[in-house]
Amino acid sequence: MAIDLSGPFVRRPVATTLLAIGITLLGILAFRMLPVASLPEVEFPTIQVTANLPGADPDTVASSVATPLERQFSSIAGITDMTSVSYTGSVRIVIQFDLDRDVNGAARDVQAAINAALSRLPSDLNGVPTYRKVNPAEAPVMALALTSQTDGIPQLYDAASTLLQQKLLQTEGVGDVQVGGGALPAVRVDLDGQRMRQQGVSLEQVRQLLVGANARGAKGNLQVGDDDYAITSDDSLQQAERYRPLVVRDNAGAVTHLSDLGTVTDSTENIRSYGLMNGQPGVALIISKQPGANVVETVDRIRAQIPELQAVVPATMHLDVLLDRTQTTRASLHEVELTLVISVLLVIAVTAAFFRDWRATLVPAVAVPLSLLGTFAVMWALGYSLNILSLMALIVAAGFVVDDAIVVVENIMRHLQMGKSRVDAALDGAREVGFTVFSISISLVAVFIPLLLMSGLVGRLFREFSVTLAAAVLVSMVVSLTITPMMSRMLLRAKPGGDQGHGHGVSERSVYARTLRWTLLRPRLMAWITAGVVIAGLAVFVVMPKGFFPQQDTGLLLGQVYGPQDSSFAQMRTRFTDVVARIRKNPSVDQVIGVIGASTGSASNAGALYVTLKPLGEREDSADAVIDQLRGTFADEAAMQVTLQAVQDIGVGGRQAAGQYQYTLAADRLDVLQEAVPRVEQALRRLPQITDVSSDLQDGSLKAQVEVDRAAASRLGVSLQTIDQALYDAFGQRQVSTIYREMNQYHVVMGLTPEQAGDPRTLEQIHVSSDASDQLVPLSAVSHWSEKKTSISQSHQGQFPAVTLSYNLSPGVSLGPAQRAVQQAIDGLHLDPAIKPQAAGSAKEFTNTLKAMPLLILTALLAVYIVLGMLYESFRHPLTILSTLPSAGIGALVALAMCGFEFSIIALVGVILLIGIVKKNAILMIDFALQVERAEGRSPQEAILRASLVRFRPIMMTTLAALLGAVPLVIGAGYGSEFRRPLGAAIIGGLMLSQLLTLYSTPAIYVLMDRFGASRSNRNPS
Repeated sequence: MAIDLSGPFVRRPVATTLLAIGITLLGILAFRMLPVASLPEVEFPTIQVTANLPGADPDTVASSVATPLERQFSSIAGITDMTSVSYTGSVRIVIQFDLDRDVNGAARDVQAAINAALSRLPSDLNGVPTYRKVNPAEAPVMALALTSQTDGIPQLYDAASTLLQQKLLQTEGVGDVQVGGGALPAVRVDLDGQRMRQQGVSLEQVRQLLVGANARGAKGNLQVGDDDYAITSDDSLQQAERYRPLVVRDNAGAVTHLSDLGTVTDSTENIRSYGLMNGQPGVALIISKQPGANVVETVDRIRAQIPELQAVVPATMHLDVLLDRTQTTRASLHEVELTLVISVLLVIAVTAAFFRDWRATLVPAVAVPLSLLGTFAVMWALGYSLNILSLMALIVAAGFVVDDAIVVVENIMRHLQMGKSRVDAALDGAREVGFTVFSISISLVAVFIPLLLMSGLVGRLFREFSVTLAAAVLVSMVVSLTITPMMSRMLLRAKPGGDQGHGHGVSERSVYARTLRWTLLRPRLMAWITAGVVIAGLAVFVVMPKGFFPQQDTGLLLGQVYGPQDSSFAQMRTRFTDVVARIRKNPSVDQVIGVIGASTGSASNAGALYVTLKPLGEREDSADAVIDQLRGTFADEAAMQVTLQAVQDIGVGGRQAAGQYQYTLAADRLDVLQEAVPRVEQALRRLPQITDVSSDLQDGSLKAQVEVDRAAASRLGVSLQTIDQALYDAFGQRQVSTIYREMNQYHVVMGLTPEQAGDPRTLEQIHVSSDASDQLVPLSAVSHWSEKKTSISQSHQGQFPAVTLSYNLSPGVSLGPAQRAVQQAIDGLHLDPAIKPQAAGSAKEFTNTLKAMPLLILTALLAVYIVLGMLYESFRHPLTILSTLPSAGIGALVALAMCGFEFSIIALVGVILLIGIVKKNAILMIDFALQVERAEGRSPQEAILRASLVRFRPIMMTTLAALLGAVPLVIGAGYGSEFRRPLGAAIIGGLMLSQLLTLYSTPAIYVLMDRFGASRSNRNPS
């Protein structure tokens, strides 16, 4: 079948040249305007809701705050996952929506649900619950450190939260800014219980005094004649020294001042918070981007603001960048761009080696960059970015966009050698292979249909990859049928003696010609070999280890540190300082941010680590090797559990966890989970496939359970509310009054002295007021206390109590075998039927993707079959073409195994690409054979023999071009090579084996299919 699309362009060289210039200019402009990113922007519609109930234990927060909010959120449409973690005084709820849900619309629904739930929330909730559009599973894009040699932590935190945080949140693309490592300044009133007993003063009396110390109310205006005076008063005390003289009690001239009952100092709101910036005390600003925001553009805007940010804080404070995710992103893109250039040069070198004619080489040498430039224009029009996957698509495309030009140029050269004029040769040669080029391109685009239609994270990630590759194929087809024939007309010349370059004419005298004739006489043997290859490929696929995405080295580690659940904050601070110091000693570590305590938004015994590694060129070890070294460093640390994981560009899930992979146990009763989790954790620790096993069930903390003697309390006139208030006043770091200043609001915090607040025996010494008399009543007279175990935090999954177990993979272990081992270990425990175990985060997404892999490959095959069947109006010929695929599949699997790669999502994409690439050889043969059968009336065996020999050179050239174009993917190093190398290995292995076999199997199966069709026609002569 001939398609004459080239005629007008061959006859009008000026117009065609201007078209090429236009594509070039448009492509260059588009390339300069394309944004830069690490990966395609996949907007995870995730919203985080936070609420605070100061002083409340995790059980109270979970039941009175988390549960009412979760019930209201559960009615919102499109929720895929909802988790919450309740700590002492606060709760964090993370709501994940379907990827198709608009995050702004989801945010409006969340706000409406919060408003609806307000009537069910405690009245003493500290403000209204707030939300942010941010995914906690994503690593921060940037971290700034504020330090000083003279200013204290409260002053640093005040400058960071009051001045810097607000300016950063106003920056386009910034989703959240967490300030960690300290707390706001405050006036602290640390009361001595013994002095209070001696003075006969209760905690509640002091609280009432402090509440009234700051009124700050409206006072009106004073009209004096024509003058209007605003009335103000000194009703707000700003410094600690103003609070010390306050009179608590005046008993017949015996005055008790606040300073007589304890110490009043300018201090901090929360003494249980601490931060280290490279070993120096300071505060950190941890910056996360908004869903869908471009990470590079966001960081560039922040960096541009740093001089301005430094100017707004006092000169004694220093603002430094300690973490920048985009440094590795930029380096990775530079590596990919270099790989793309090398691939293009190798492809051109292949054509030069075969053509041995600078004129013939120049035509495809122009077609390749022109096709890529046209693809840049399409990417810009679609709003895509330059990222690892889109550039990988262009690298792969460089290997086969040249195919179309090679096929056209080679055929035109063949017609020139027939003695035709340059115009006739260009017209006839392009017309003869027009349908072949069209078939190759359309069937290759059809391969990407399953990826385009695939849902979930993988589908979204590879949509841009697939469209970019499809655009490159289609642009190449247009260039090859328009500009390439015109350039061939202008440049190509017939060679004397019929020499058309290396590989042409040799095939008829070569081993290939003789061996091909031998196999055509034994087509059944080749069919059995093909069937054997199919069986071998399936067997290799089944046993090959499966993985999700290749483990990246992004130069950033995230860590979590857990101390003993019953340890004091002073002990935790000392141990944490030692942990940071030991990490900094590793020669591959560049920067370390460490934050513990209340500012981390987690349990009181937990800390967070952000470890930046030195650039790859300055360190010998990979990120995983550094983690393994640090794992050994802390192997002898019994008191602290330190877990680290390498940050990945692809973050799945809505929860922060100690390990990269998670498994969740949910039940309707917490006690069932508390009994089962230790067994599960112990079973997982015994598995050699995983390491760093931990759970977020921390029920080993101590609590002082106060049991009230209600009869005694009633008799002595002490209410339960009075007891609760006294305990909160004494131990809750209670914020009892607000200090108003120009830039922020601060608090007066009261409580017992740290020494007394840390001694449970103080519970027996507290005195409370009585409604029955003026005398204070010892708390021991109406209650007693006992020591019990409690949880530091409480988690929910979809409104049910849940526990998440986290783990990392052991070195050299793939996710697939590890997942099976985890599932088998849990199944072997025969847990209570009320417990619902399920994979979470990346592990869950991997399980779903693993199930879809065979269907995805089958769908791609079916799509190609349908397209080829429509193009050739045949049921048989598409099967002949698809018979080339098994050898490519097993070649890809063998190459992956030899290189030590697992079968990951990237490898799957490589196999799908091979479906489109290797069928080209069969199309070149079959299309020409059909033309010979129709035009010359030859038998199928004679036609396919001639087609194989005539098409031998373009087949070899196009295969080698694609193969060598993929070589830089495999040999490349640097950032991002973890994604490139498996793709290159799969393509090279598949092309090598398929090239070796299909040169023989395709002609043999073509003959068999023709015999099969003839026998059916004989049986059905109608």
